[in-house]
Formats: sequence, structure tokens, C-alpha cells
Amino acid sequence: MERIELQEFEQVSIDEFFDKEDLISSIPDGIIIFTPHQQDLITNLIAALGKDNPDKIERIQSRLDDIENLAKSIARFPSLLEKTNLTSSQRTPETLIESIISYQEDGDTTLHMPSKAILGKGFLITKIHTFYSMEKLARNYTSMNEKQVKEYADETISMMFTLMAEDVYLNLIKDKTISLELRRQIANLLIILWEHRSDQTISDIAPVLQTVWNARRRLAPAFGTMMGTSELIMVSMQADENWASFIKNRLSTPEVSQAMEEFLFGISHEQVLKLKDILRNQGVKSIGRDEVGAYLGERVKTDVSLDYRDFYLLYTVRRDNARARRRLQLEGPKATLEDYFIKFIMESNMEKQKKDVLAKSFQF
Repeated sequence: MERIELQEFEQVSIDEFFDKEDLISSIPDGIIIFTPHQQDLITNLIAALGKDNPDKIERIQSRLDDIENLAKSIARFPSLLEKTNLTSSQRTPETLIESIISYQEDGDTTLHMPSKAILGKGFLITKIHTFYSMEKLARNYTSMNEKQVKEYADETISMMFTLMAEDVYLNLIKDKTISLELRRQIANLLIILWEHRSDQTISDIAPVLQTVWNARRRLAPAFGTMMGTSELIMVSMQADENWASFIKNRLSTPEVSQAMEEFLFGISHEQVLKLKDILRNQGVKSIGRDEVGAYLGERVKTDVSLDYRDFYLLYTVRRDNARARRRLQLEGPKATLEDYFIKFIMESNMEKQKKDVLAKSFQF
């Protein structure tokens, strides 16, 4: 892993945010350019291109150099994990956390975010596009097998989930049904994400969400009867015990069930209700995804692919719809399925931590 060092600001320990093993793969005061796994993928690709198509190496190496130079530029901005003076005020991680929590206005918060957070988002998107290009190079210009090529696609998708994590954390911080203690923890995670552009929580959850997405694509439930939904739930529950627990404990909640329905069919809650009325009035029991647009009389993107851009695009539509319902106090899910799942995981982890602390207090 490459590290960008900063020397101008007083360092604040982040030990409380990371496990010791995580600290080995993190940068105390700078952005992570490439993780060890990403560096291995880069090394393997360049070696393979060297054997099969050496003329392609210069192009990808140039892009990698651009990413490193971009990271160095971002590293010149003050660390969000350090105490620093900004004009007449002083910013610390603690004051930044309280500022994030207290700001509850609706709308685009871009101009209220630290510069380093905005620049880092562009850096991450550049990395995502680069690894997507690397997958195409590995597939088309090397003798790598399908399993090896898939590693580049998986890494691209993993970074896409990290990009999504920023939105999820911001949504959860505004959720006043969550305890203030947990919202502070989420704000901590958000600041660390802004600082390093890497997030262990999302890295652990990403494979689960990817499995659910793939199951959704393969099973393609029929709208109306919800045929295929139970199969999707059963397949996805086998992927991870946390997801299984989430389904068992939260799917009976109306808003979570509605968010699941949006995720499955790729249409909004409002379109779901409208389509149900149309089918009921016409006596139609069920239709496939490709028929949804015709019945609604509008263009609807319900097709599903493995393209990470499709996943993120459909997520942002559901995110924006949920935010609008919350702002306008409308019926329907006020968060995405991803929000509800990550909220469940964090609340479960906090409850487990409290039980562990309580158990230790009774030990003699």
C-alpha cells in the first residue's frame, strides 16, 4: 500500500475507531491510494500484459500515475482526524462530528462538506473507472482465466459500495429514530471514510449486497403475485447470517417490506401502488418486469444487469425517492433497503457491545 504523509498538523489517535489488525492496512494521516489487494491486482495485470500485449502497459500505467498524483494533491488538505485552525475557529474530529449530526437541513449538502470529502469522492470514482478498464484489459488482452478476470470486477463493485456508503451514512445520521450514541458512531465512520476513502464496515457488507443483487437478477420475480420473492429471500438468506437475521427481524415492518419491493422490481413505491390498481382493475394476476412500462404507460428501467453502474443508478433513484418522502411526509419507505440493512447491522453490533461490557462487569 502506498502512503501519503502529512506533517503540518497535530495528530489525533484513531485507535478507538479501528481494530489493531485494521490499523496495519490503514494510513494514520492520509488517503489510501491502493490497498494491498488492489496493488496485487495491478501487479498481476501488468505482468500479464507484459507477456501478451506489452503495448497496453503504458496506457494503464499512465492512469495509475494520475491516481497517485491526485491522491498527493488531496493529501495537501488538512486531515479530518487532526486538530487544525480554520480562519478564526478550530476544528477537531469531535467538533466535526457534532456539526455533521446537528445539521439536519434537507437538500444537497455538497457546500457544507469538507473540501477533502468532495475531492476524495472524485478520487474514488476515478479508481472505480480505472479498475473497470483493468477488467476489460484483463479480459480482452491477456490470457487470464475467468476467475482471475472476475477479481477485477469484484474489486470495482466493492469500491462502488464504498461510494454508496457515504450516502447511507448521511441518511442514517439524519434518522432521529436512531440513538444519538449510534449516530455519533456513524459520523465517526463517515469521517474515516472521507479521510481514507476506504471503509471496513461496507467492505464486510458488500459481498452480501452483491449476492442479493445477483439473486434478484437470476430469479426475476413476477410482479403481482410476488412470485419469485420467496425464492429470492431464501437464496439470499443462505449468503450471510446477518442478512438472514435482518430478513427474519425486519421484513415484517411495512417500510422495510416496501423498500424490499422497490429493490426487487426496480420501480418506486408510488408506481407499485399504481400498477397494483391497474392489474386489479384489469383482472391481470401477474406480469413480468419487461411488461411493467407498458402497463404504467411510461419508460421504466426494470432490466437488471451485472454492471456496477446499473446497481448504483437504481440505488440513487430509490435514495432520492426515499428522501423526498421523508421531506414531504408521504407514505412509503423513508430509506432504501441498503439503509435499513446497514442500520440493522449497526444497531445489532452496538447491542452486542453493550452486552459484552455488561458481562465483563459481572466477572470476578
